[in-house]
Amino acid sequence: MSSHTLELAATALRTAASTSKTSLDNAIDEREEDEEVADVASYVRTSSLRPVAPDVTGTGSVASLKLPHTHVLTRDRVRRRSELARHPPLDSPPAVEPEAIELPVIKEYEHPYGKDISFQNDVVFSSQRDDVEIAPSFPSSLAPSVLEDTDSTAPAITAAQKAVQKRKRMINFMLLCFVIFMNGWNDGTTGPLLPRIQSYYGLGFASVSLIFVFNAVGYVAAAVANVYLTDRFGFGKVMLFGSVLQVAAYAMLFPPGPFPLMCVGFTMIGFGLALQNAHCNGYVASSKENVPTKIGYLHASYGCGALISPLIATQFSKQSHWSYHYLISAGLYALNSVLLWVVFRGRRQDEIKREVDDLSPDQDAIQTNKYKQIFTIRAVHVLALFSLIYVGTEVTIGGWSVTYVQEKRNGNSNAGYISSGFFAGLMLGRLLLMWLNKKIGERRALFLYALLAIQLEVTVWVVPSLIENAVAVAFVGLLLGPMYPILMNHTTKILPRWLLTGCMGYIAGIGQAGSAVLPFLTGLLASRFGITSLQPFIVSMMSTMIVIWAFIPRARMVPV
Repeated sequence: MSSHTLELAATALRTAASTSKTSLDNAIDEREEDEEVADVASYVRTSSLRPVAPDVTGTGSVASLKLPHTHVLTRDRVRRRSELARHPPLDSPPAVEPEAIELPVIKEYEHPYGKDISFQNDVVFSSQRDDVEIAPSFPSSLAPSVLEDTDSTAPAITAAQKAVQKRKRMINFMLLCFVIFMNGWNDGTTGPLLPRIQSYYGLGFASVSLIFVFNAVGYVAAAVANVYLTDRFGFGKVMLFGSVLQVAAYAMLFPPGPFPLMCVGFTMIGFGLALQNAHCNGYVASSKENVPTKIGYLHASYGCGALISPLIATQFSKQSHWSYHYLISAGLYALNSVLLWVVFRGRRQDEIKREVDDLSPDQDAIQTNKYKQIFTIRAVHVLALFSLIYVGTEVTIGGWSVTYVQEKRNGNSNAGYISSGFFAGLMLGRLLLMWLNKKIGERRALFLYALLAIQLEVTVWVVPSLIENAVAVAFVGLLLGPMYPILMNHTTKILPRWLLTGCMGYIAGIGQAGSAVLPFLTGLLASRFGITSLQPFIVSMMSTMIVIWAFIPRARMVPV
């Protein structure tokens, strides 16, 4: 064999040895990489069970992080490397790819009013504002940016626009006060005209009291139908319908027709009044601010109407054409109908309030059975019962006191002014005693007013003096005045917001039914025991109010 051939063989051997060594080194490196991946995965699994806060510098470097000990080349690893060099594997195992970890995709948060806000952190939002456990918590670096984004996308309202909204809110409120004024006008009319109606038709106490019964039928029917009518037609149309119904009813009463026709007219009056009263209270109670004050002024307008009406009705009761008083009422309600259409345009309550920036944030639309929700709330029925007793007592005093003074205190036709004095006290009580309600608390104030009113009513019962009785009746009106605003304001605190209009409609409707039921019972007692039974009956009703008020919840028992 030549030397050239030997050199070629030696070169081939050296090449093969070099190639084998390179393959062995590559296999050893791949095996070490596989062991490192396995060690790191094991460390990650164990460290996730006991998290340790990393020491990250302000620039974001991780040089000071504590890595697992498997990343350090120790003697054991050198020994394993030498063993692998002595016993090379027959086939190198395939490289193990690291496990893919799917991270959650953060979706953009959709604002309920159309504002898109993106978050880089995983923030969970909850509709339950009072739940501390699941309430969203923003990092300090994120909260300012969120506030800036929302403020930047919100439409700016100029001072001129705010002035326009304030003016429209005032116009809406003044119109509602006029509607309640007409409610008081109607209730103040019956008392002075009742003896005239009784003498004109030749009726007794029980028979003439039927007008209160049919009036109550209209009130109860409206209280039940109010929720359906409101959902179907809306606030503006229902208010207009109630006012137009009043015009038609007074047009029927203007000519003194048969007594059954008068009863039908009083039924229509009750239905229209209950619808308007419910919506006025619901609208004001759902305002954004100053609800107690607005309710006080709203019902003070009722006292104003009930004050003026007897002054005019007393004059008509002395005339042969006594029923012409209803012509004035028809004209006033015709004006009321025109104003309701011009201001509200038959729109729904949310639309009207949104236009004037008076929409309460707590109002939510609930599409379930509202009747079932309303009638399953115990507090609604207790409030309705109190409203029935209160309104019935109020109208009984204003209506039957004139007859009582004429028969027991030898009063003449001018005794109708006593009814005006009562309703004047009612109006002043709702205005002048608001500060005392806030001072001692509305719940305590109502107990105090009821106790004082009972004492004054007892003096009317036992003191045979026309002047004393007239003054005492006026002060009774002063003390009874704040009770109804307190009731309506308390209703907004213990009943759910989304059912407020329906609940207040039911409470007001049952209360207006009391304005017919209790005067009717008074007529039945008077026909059996004489008009002397009026004062004991009123005292017992005031005592009943105290008992019922004690059972009314102090705070909201259902979610907002």
